[in-house]
Amino acid sequence: MYLALLAIFLQCSELYAHNTVFTFNTVDIKVQPSANVKNGAPMAIVCHADISKSSNFQLKHNFTILKDGKLVFMNVSDKGEARYEISTARSSDTGNYECTVEAGGKTKTSKSSHVWVMGMTKPILTAEKKEVLEGEVVKLRCELPEEVPPLFFIFRKMKMNSTPKEKSVFEADRNFSVVEFSVEEGDNILQFDCFGRRFVELEHENSEHSNKTLVTVREPFIKPTLIARPSSNITEGDRIQFECSTVVARMRDIEIILQKKKTILNSVRDEKVLKYTTVATLEDSGEYLCKVEQGRASKSTKLNVFVSELFPKPILAASMSNLDENKELTLNCSISGFRKANFSILRKNSNGDLWLKNSRNLTMRVNVNDTGSYSCKAEVRGIVKESKPVRINVYAPVSKPTLSVVSGLPEVVVGKPLRLICHSVTGTPPITFRFYKGNEVKETVVNDTYATFLDENIRQNDRKGYKCEARNNHSSGMKTSNILNITVIVPIKNASLGSVPNRQVEDGGDIAFLCTVNGGSWPIHFKFFRKTDHEVLMFERSENADRMLWRKKGMSKQDTGTYYCMASNRANVDVKSHPITISVILATWQKGVIAAFVLLPIAGAVTLTSWWFLYKKKKAKGPSMEMSGSALATNSTSEKLTRQHNDGDYYSGSGYIEDSENHMKPTDDSKGPDLESADVEYTEVEVSTLDPHRAPVQKGTETVYSEIRKANNDSVENRHSRIYGHPDAT
Repeated sequence: MYLALLAIFLQCSELYAHNTVFTFNTVDIKVQPSANVKNGAPMAIVCHADISKSSNFQLKHNFTILKDGKLVFMNVSDKGEARYEISTARSSDTGNYECTVEAGGKTKTSKSSHVWVMGMTKPILTAEKKEVLEGEVVKLRCELPEEVPPLFFIFRKMKMNSTPKEKSVFEADRNFSVVEFSVEEGDNILQFDCFGRRFVELEHENSEHSNKTLVTVREPFIKPTLIARPSSNITEGDRIQFECSTVVARMRDIEIILQKKKTILNSVRDEKVLKYTTVATLEDSGEYLCKVEQGRASKSTKLNVFVSELFPKPILAASMSNLDENKELTLNCSISGFRKANFSILRKNSNGDLWLKNSRNLTMRVNVNDTGSYSCKAEVRGIVKESKPVRINVYAPVSKPTLSVVSGLPEVVVGKPLRLICHSVTGTPPITFRFYKGNEVKETVVNDTYATFLDENIRQNDRKGYKCEARNNHSSGMKTSNILNITVIVPIKNASLGSVPNRQVEDGGDIAFLCTVNGGSWPIHFKFFRKTDHEVLMFERSENADRMLWRKKGMSKQDTGTYYCMASNRANVDVKSHPITISVILATWQKGVIAAFVLLPIAGAVTLTSWWFLYKKKKAKGPSMEMSGSALATNSTSEKLTRQHNDGDYYSGSGYIEDSENHMKPTDDSKGPDLESADVEYTEVEVSTLDPHRAPVQKGTETVYSEIRKANNDSVENRHSRIYGHPDAT
């Protein structure tokens, strides 16, 4: 039974779910009566949802209306429509509206609709005072009731026969603004109003003008009166009095000022009248201004005054304006058509004029320090006038000028510019300097004490001297310098290096390096370098020649390397030669030592072999045979050596026999050897030394001395041999 009931319930739920299917078709928003509404009129925002249902069932709708993204209305209804009523539309209701509907977990939003509320509320203007004084301010307040900021407020100040003055104020957080207008001179009855302005989507809208507010202005004082006594037209030397007066309502803080142009002549405070008296001069002609001020109020009056000339300015005349020192100068001061005056002559000075004499004439003998400006003054009836200054120049003669090179030395490199300076130690400027190259004028310069000249055209064959002339306004005339001769330095073009012997020298031998340059002015500084891992300066010297020979003695293996030379002169241009490589080889005697060490063992072996052979022979034949055998052997050896020399294989030698006592003793063939005196025989033998690899080709000579002693008893023989290597043996 329970199972049956559960099955019925599930079946009913499934049928209900199938019957509650719905979908949003559209959501629309409308403005009634229209999207453009007048300010103050009613309007309504209507949101309508068009929904399709599977059956006729109830559905709850949640309506939300937004204005410019901000929530302004919410409603829940069974109906598909909601209405947002606005009884009195204001400009703040202008904006973009949209509606969102949520039902059964589904949501849909309408398109945006723009509403424009036309017109703004009329502003209200109030003034803090209805009556003010000149110089005070009028404080105004303008309000736009029921309007929402941000807003602009424009205030206007109006008076008769003038353009209104406006002030604009922006208010971001309130719907009213306060401003102040100053009350100026001439303001009497003023009117003020205001209006508002707002901006919506880059468009602006103005409100109506507010009510007009009337403000009355009272004068704190009347316009001042300015007069001149005895008259505004007077003559120099007359006394003139200015009087400025006014009528004030309140004396406190009132001030009267008299000024000419921008210069204040006199002023008083808290008084109604100002007076100013002076002796009139030509400079007193012009416009005068009397100004009365109290607080912000200010009024003024102008008066023109003309002063006639009593006498003209004096004229200072000089006997000479340019003169030599120790000459006489006369100054004379005069007034055209007027002789009765008090004259004085002055010298102008930056620290104040220097009085010279109370007279119309002055005569003095001048020196250079009297150069300057002079003037004179004339006084009539208290009026003092000064003449235009006269310039007096006193000249000392120029000294003989000196001409020199700016760089110091009187020399220049070909193609380089030459700057000369001409200088006079004494002489009153300005001085005129004239430069000559040879007899040709190159440049004229006016300066104080010196002048410079640049000659940019220097050639190798320039031989012309330079001179300069100097003169000023002194009557002594021109002074000429000594002639300056310039040495023209020719740069070195190139350098080359050679050696003797050429690039190869024996160990311990000497070598000579020759560095040669092409062109260039003397002296020339030569440097010799050896290049290893760094450059080493070996020798340097200056020569008045275009070449230099440097001998280096005792060369060794350590001197092997690359050498070069460098040359320069006063042109300060270093010229470098191409490098050469020097090799140090073995000397001849070193080769002989090496050969001796190789040949000595071979020669020793040959000597031992010869000695052993002779010893065996003498032992077999006896003492007498040994003697004859020795002679035969000697002859045989000499003959053999002679033959070998003829064959061209060895150097020739000579054999000889010497007695130890430098003479031969006669012997008897029948007798045996004399045992009491032993004869010594020396035989020089030339021995060929064989190369172990190529014996027939290599040649050498060895001299063998054999010493033979004869004995009477046992025929004892002693032999000693010495071998000397031939100088050419290797």
